[in-house]
Amino acid sequence: MQQKPKCASRKRKTATRTRSGTNPGSFALPANIAPGPLGARPFGSADSPGMPEPSRKTAWDFLPPGWRTVGGAQRPARTAAAAKAVTFRQGDGTLRTVVHPPGFRPVTQLEHARLGILTPEMRRVATRESHLTAAQVRDEVAAGRLVIPANRAHLAGRLDPTGIGRAATTKINANLGASPLASSIEEEIAKLDWAVRWSADTAMDLSTGGDLDACREAIVDHATVPVGTVPIYSMIVGRKVEDLTPEEILREIAKQARQGVDFFTIHAGVLREHVKLARDRVLGIVSRGGSLLAKWMLAHRRENPMYELWDEICGILREHDATFSIGDGLRPGSLADASDAAQFAELRTLGELTERAWRHGCQVMVEGPGHVPFDQIEYNMKIERRVCHGAPFYVLGPLVTDMFPGYDHLTSAIGATAAAYHGAAMLCYVTPREHLGLPKKEDVKQGCVAYRIAAHAADVALGIPGTRDRDDRVSRARAEFDWKAHFAEAFDPELAKAFHDEDLPEQTDHCSMCGREWCSVRTSRDLRVKRPRRN
Repeated sequence: MQQKPKCASRKRKTATRTRSGTNPGSFALPANIAPGPLGARPFGSADSPGMPEPSRKTAWDFLPPGWRTVGGAQRPARTAAAAKAVTFRQGDGTLRTVVHPPGFRPVTQLEHARLGILTPEMRRVATRESHLTAAQVRDEVAAGRLVIPANRAHLAGRLDPTGIGRAATTKINANLGASPLASSIEEEIAKLDWAVRWSADTAMDLSTGGDLDACREAIVDHATVPVGTVPIYSMIVGRKVEDLTPEEILREIAKQARQGVDFFTIHAGVLREHVKLARDRVLGIVSRGGSLLAKWMLAHRRENPMYELWDEICGILREHDATFSIGDGLRPGSLADASDAAQFAELRTLGELTERAWRHGCQVMVEGPGHVPFDQIEYNMKIERRVCHGAPFYVLGPLVTDMFPGYDHLTSAIGATAAAYHGAAMLCYVTPREHLGLPKKEDVKQGCVAYRIAAHAADVALGIPGTRDRDDRVSRARAEFDWKAHFAEAFDPELAKAFHDEDLPEQTDHCSMCGREWCSVRTSRDLRVKRPRRN
């Protein structure tokens, strides 16, 4: 769907707009945290000409059979004797009435939100997202635009709930997991702690070697952040993928849900008709889950079993309030393959699966592409926003160039900033060893730091309240040569202090780059003293 180009006068107004948290002005849209379709752009960039408009639908449009809702100033229709009605006040002060079958008991965060219930997890997310009220968090969950991955078994342990959605600050994920060639459970636990130390908001156990059940259980038991998995990896241990049966698929997902896994990557969107679209790609199907299922479909000449079992999988995830992270099995693995027919064909299926999961009361994230030229990132973010009705977008990178192996944490962080600014809610980190080997401890740090920079830069650009406060404190400390405060406010105080102290004592009115007489900040300070600023 093409959008008409904006007129020049509107562009000028956008360019001169000023708001708290941006300086001197922001090109991002004003925040609109509102329930229902009015809040389709909670925080977001202004659309370039030709970008798809947001969907007019939300999770409210995909209620289970026997449900209906009326929001705003509308009067609810007469409730049947066999139904029950609940009316509650939304975050913007409007009322919403929800009619549901009698005897229904909410299980998932989405179902609680649909009934107007504020869960302890929603309240915790609001505490962590100081610009949101608990009611606003609930409304975003009800609209399907925010998820709280919090398996009930993990909640009984060490989990500290977090919210993932465009109304919240941008989150980052760290991939962990042992391979058949390297690592151990102890090493993966150490990587988990290290990733959280360097600000990972979630972690995925992608183990393909060793005792997968024991490793997963250890990570979930230890983690304070939500943990995700790709269950098909465990399904094929000791067997060929062609031998996988529907019963084994459901059994493995149920087992991992009982262990407390908070979100599942299920590659149900790769259909038989899509596989042929990827044949002429440079790198074909780079998703492990996508390629395994493509092999199964070709061997059996049947549809993707994950797609055919979707309703049953929804039932398992609902029982434990585990969140879908619907996998993009046909994501591009090179710039040459980006934004092709295979990728967008699968995306349309992901939109269908999102709608079906919402009807089951399940929370949904949607996974997005990994290698995309910089100029195509905005379109990729905004076509997902439309097709999947604003469900949180979780993207790998994307990498904006393919020729820097060993530096892919940097090439992808560039794309990640753009992705978050244009609509992605969570960024999966890339480490320096991407495409080359299993990440080590230092690689985990480098990936987390690069992605925290990307996420924070996007949040500042979007004008999310409070996100620039720490930057401003660093700047003021820098202006006053208050090195102690400068280091204390830095993301990595030890590194900043070590670099400074290598050449100079701690308290100086200059740094070693310019020296005292050439220091522009010192000269500017002297000018302010001699010629005080006028009010």
